[in-house]
Parts: sequence; C-alpha cells; structure tokens
Amino acid sequence: MEQTPHILVIDDDREIRDLLARFLENQRMRVTAVRDGKEARRAWLNGHYQLVVLDLMLPGESGLDLARWLRSQAEVPIVMLTAMGEETDRIVGLELGADDYVPKPFNPRELLARIRAVLRRTSDQGPVRREQSLRGWTFGGWTLEPARRRLLNPDGVEVALTGGEFDLLLALVERANRVLTRDMLLDLLRGRQAGPFDRAIDVAVSRLRRKLEDDGRHAQLIKTVRGGGYVLAASVERA
Repeated sequence: MEQTPHILVIDDDREIRDLLARFLENQRMRVTAVRDGKEARRAWLNGHYQLVVLDLMLPGESGLDLARWLRSQAEVPIVMLTAMGEETDRIVGLELGADDYVPKPFNPRELLARIRAVLRRTSDQGPVRREQSLRGWTFGGWTLEPARRRLLNPDGVEVALTGGEFDLLLALVERANRVLTRDMLLDLLRGRQAGPFDRAIDVAVSRLRRKLEDDGRHAQLIKTVRGGGYVLAASVERA
C-alpha cells in the first residue's frame, strides 16, 4: 500500500489555504495548512512531511527566510508559490534548494502535477532501478549512490544535496559526455518545457558546481556548451 503523502501548505491567504487543503485531500493526500512562519515552525516540529508548498510573500518572516530554515532542518522537497513576475525571488528560492515553483495565480491541477512530479523524483525508484543502481557510479574521484540518494566526495565524506540537485547530477552522470540542453534537462527533471526566462537549470548547475568544488569559470566536471547546454565531462565507472 502506498504511503499517503503529508503536505505542509504555508500561505497567508486563507482562501488559498482552504482551497488547497480541500483539493489535495480529495487527491488522497494529508494536508496541514498554516498562515505564517511561526505556525509553520510549530507544525514542522510536531509532524513529518513529504513536501512543503511555500508562499514566498508571507507576513513577518519572509518565505525565503523560512525556506532557508527548512533547508537547515531537512532535505524536504519545497514547491514555491511566487507572484507573477517575481523572477528575482524565484531565483533566490531555487538557489536555496527549492525543487520547483508555481506562479500565482495558479491552477490547482497544475500545482498537483508539480507536487506529484517532485514526490516521484524524491521517492524510491522501484526494485528494478534500485537493483541496477545499487553500487552507484564514480567520476573524478566522487561517488554517486542512487539507491541511497547520496554523494560522497573523494575522501568518502557525504555531501548534502537537495532532491533537485541529486536528480540533476544523476541525469548528467547517466548521460556522461553527452550534451544536454536546458530544455532537455528541464524535461527530464520536471516534466515540462522551459519558459523564455527560466533560469532554474542555470541556478541548479551553479549550486551543484559549488558542492562539487568545480569552479564555474574553469569547470572541469560540469562544462557549459555555448548555445547548447551542459555536459558531465568525466569518465564514469560503476562503483
């Protein structure tokens, strides 16, 4: 039997909270809905959640500050709700490790699709995939273990990755030395095409490079292909 996902919704608009709670519960999800950072922290400490839906425009503590706090607590997936045109906040949120964003006003069915896509990416991959990926891969001294969803540096120390960062690295490793365009990566990771100003992939690659200690100006592992996209330029072997 599949586990019923528990979703934490954080939005100061009561109508939106009530709408999302009813809609997601009708889709067989558990929902805890709160209005601000104070209530969110209390709910977080008293529950266990598979995903957080977070409005960036909150009274008092900002959504960005709350996202930073959530990231310090766990690698829980975060789907951000952003005002239309607030690209700067969206990019900052993605840099903090959010897994996706939905601009307001939004269609609840679109949000549901994003939530399900993120939950699929962060859940177990199934017995066949787990068996195939049990040993993982090594590249440039690093080790990626899909079964445990973890990355080990050349000294064997685990490096914390968000769900989105892990999936991006896994996509690059599985297609090593093959150029992947931004659209291809967005489609692989989020099941949708990029918008004309979508910088999510660029932000995620920049963040991943920092964790791989791969200087962006002289990157040796994840290289930028002008007019193309990105490529993992390393020899990949089974661990």
